[in-house]
Amino acid sequence: MASSAIRIILLVLAASAMAAFAGNFYQEVDITWGDGRGKILNNGDLLTLSLDKSSGSGLQSKNEYLFGKFEMQLKLIPGNSAGTVTTYYLKAPGTTWDEIDFEFLGNLSGDPYTVHTNVFTQGIGNREQQFHLWFDPTNDFHTYSILWNPQHILFSIDGIPIREFKNQESKGVLFPKSQSMRMYSTLWNADDWATRGGLVKTDWSQAPFTASYKSYNAEACVWSSGASSCSSSQSSNGGWVTQDMDWASQGRLRWVQENYMIYNYCTDFKRFPQGLPAECSTA
Repeated sequence: MASSAIRIILLVLAASAMAAFAGNFYQEVDITWGDGRGKILNNGDLLTLSLDKSSGSGLQSKNEYLFGKFEMQLKLIPGNSAGTVTTYYLKAPGTTWDEIDFEFLGNLSGDPYTVHTNVFTQGIGNREQQFHLWFDPTNDFHTYSILWNPQHILFSIDGIPIREFKNQESKGVLFPKSQSMRMYSTLWNADDWATRGGLVKTDWSQAPFTASYKSYNAEACVWSSGASSCSSSQSSNGGWVTQDMDWASQGRLRWVQENYMIYNYCTDFKRFPQGLPAECSTA
């Protein structure tokens, strides 16, 4: 594990990344299913999704985007959440869709949540990486971020990068760059696979299960009627357009992956007996 000094530095960085954003859920999202199980509260500053034995619930952004930086503060289901999945992701429509995923797999009380990430391009995924967390995500809100620009996709938690997926089209690796995506979040029952491969079932006596959201912020190019809201000048679109990994960010990424990664498709030789995917050679 990292030393106490490194942990303190990371916690300070995490705290500094928790600044509130101005997004109002009434303006930014629509609750799309759940028959009242999704609620916008506190004049649009808070949103909750709930799951019971009859149904889960979900939302989507009002806007579609082609590149951007997306941040949401989430507080995950406390207690025994085994069998549940809370998602936060970007997705394009159609049968050859693009998708960038955060999925939070519930746990038995006292066990860590599993953070599942994936990247789909033209309907092809199989790029899973999974992590445990260095904090309890049910005690308070934490900021989960997806940076998607032409150079790479970066998953971060409280400003700490956990995964980078680079644009390596020069090596024949597919990269999502041409399909606009909406932001989605859902809460649903997946006890056939989510917790220990489906061995642990949802305890419905604990229902309703509720995840809470606040401070959604999309610093992004809105896509509408076949055109982008961003100008042709990258410098006028915000720093996220060219944001890359500096030395400090690379160090924090290595710390997370060395200490908290529990699955990496790029090391799963049994899954890819004919050879690992091309991007894994420089992942």
